[in-house]
Parts: sequence; structure tokens; C-alpha cells
Amino acid sequence: MIEILSPTELTRAKDTGALVADILHTLKSRSAVGTNLLDIDRWAKAMIVEAGALSCYVDYAPSFGRGPFGHYICTAVNDAVLHGRPYDYTLADGDLLTLDLAVSKAGVAADAAISFIVGDAKPPESVAMIDATERALAAGIAAAGPGARIGDISHAIGTVLSEAGYPINTEFGGHGIGSTMHQDPHVSNTGRPGRGYKLRPGLLLALEPWIMADTAELVTDADGWTLRSATGCRTAHSEHTIAITDDGAEILTLPQQMRP
Repeated sequence: MIEILSPTELTRAKDTGALVADILHTLKSRSAVGTNLLDIDRWAKAMIVEAGALSCYVDYAPSFGRGPFGHYICTAVNDAVLHGRPYDYTLADGDLLTLDLAVSKAGVAADAAISFIVGDAKPPESVAMIDATERALAAGIAAAGPGARIGDISHAIGTVLSEAGYPINTEFGGHGIGSTMHQDPHVSNTGRPGRGYKLRPGLLLALEPWIMADTAELVTDADGWTLRSATGCRTAHSEHTIAITDDGAEILTLPQQMRP
């Protein structure tokens, strides 16, 4: 289903997007050496409940997962990249952590992800990976606007990732979002320009470039959810929810200090 939101629904989407961004910003500031992933999950739950919002993850049980996810946020460390199920792990200096959060409020969902390095250590390869996903995300957003097509976004993202030297997996990518978290159209992280669904004002998309340092192959963790790089290499993931408007793409999941 491809959903086009009304102006009223778009206003609610902006509120939800702001909530997602602010929760992620707070969680990043609290994630330090010695922080446990289960603490991050508890903090996320408390902020979602306090805001009167609903988690898109707790009861989520798609075909690619094993039963309900059962947690409020995805926490992926180092070789984990997608659907990271929080567990009893204490963050160490230099860990590459991705936080991926989707919530629904007033009937509209928003989804975003950030990758960052915990502590003082800044491994250059990890810094470069995070930078590549952020630049690819910016390129995808710049390519989105009325009259553009999904393939234009995919091509823009894929060009940045490929030129940076990273393999691209096409099993998982961006997606439509609105009254539910995952909707059509699928937005691959590589593609051909001029192809696919033609963007319209009112369409919400979650764009999410993600990469693994030296492979495009995923393996599923024993928890039935967490996806890791097949070689054990590090990974990175950046995501924003955007709204297609008459003037281009509006980012809905910017943290407060970055909002216009």
C-alpha cells in the first residue's frame, strides 16, 4: 500500500518525527562506556510512554523475524547492522553503536537511525563508514521531490556508497511510512534513475543507507532478529523520515537543535 497523507496527517507526522529525533538525541547523549543495551531500551520505553506514543517494535512480528521483537529500540553494535535486539551487553570504548527507533503518535509513524562511536576512541574506518551513510542519506534526500522517482533516490544513495568503496546489500532498504511503520514503496540503496514510483506531495519515506565494511552478505543472529555482517566486519546505518512536499523533501526527524 502506498499512502498519501493529508495536510492534517502531515502535521501529526512532523510531531512524531520530532519525538523520534529528540529521543534518539537523548539516548545518544546517555550512551557511554559502561552503558548496558538493556538500559538504553528501558530509557526508550520511558520516553515513548511519557510522550503518549506507541512503540512500532514491541509487538512487531514480520516474516523475517522470530516472533514479536519484544523491545522498544534496535541497538546494533559493531558487526550488527539491522534489527539489533537489545541484550545484556555493556558498551566499550570504541564500539560503533547504531540506534534505530520507530514510534507512532496520533496515528502516524516516524522512523530514524543514527550510528556513532562510543567513548573517546575514534577508529578511522568506523568514522569513514558513518560519514558515508550520512552523505548517502543527504544525497537521497536531495534527489527526492515531486516528479522524481524512487529510482532517482536509490541511484543517489548507491552512487555515494559505491564511490566510497562499500558493497551494497539490496535485501533491506528504505520504505514508505505513514499510518504503519513499513509500507510501499521499497527504496533500495542502489538503483537506476528515472525508474519506479513517481513521488507525490504527501508521501512519507524512510530513507536508510546502511553498509558493511567488506561484504554485502548478512547472517541472522541466534536471537532470530539481529542481522550481522557475514565476515564480522563493522557496519553503519543512517536514517531519516522525510515528507515529499511541493517544494522538495522535508526532513521530519531532525533533532531540535537542527530544526528550522
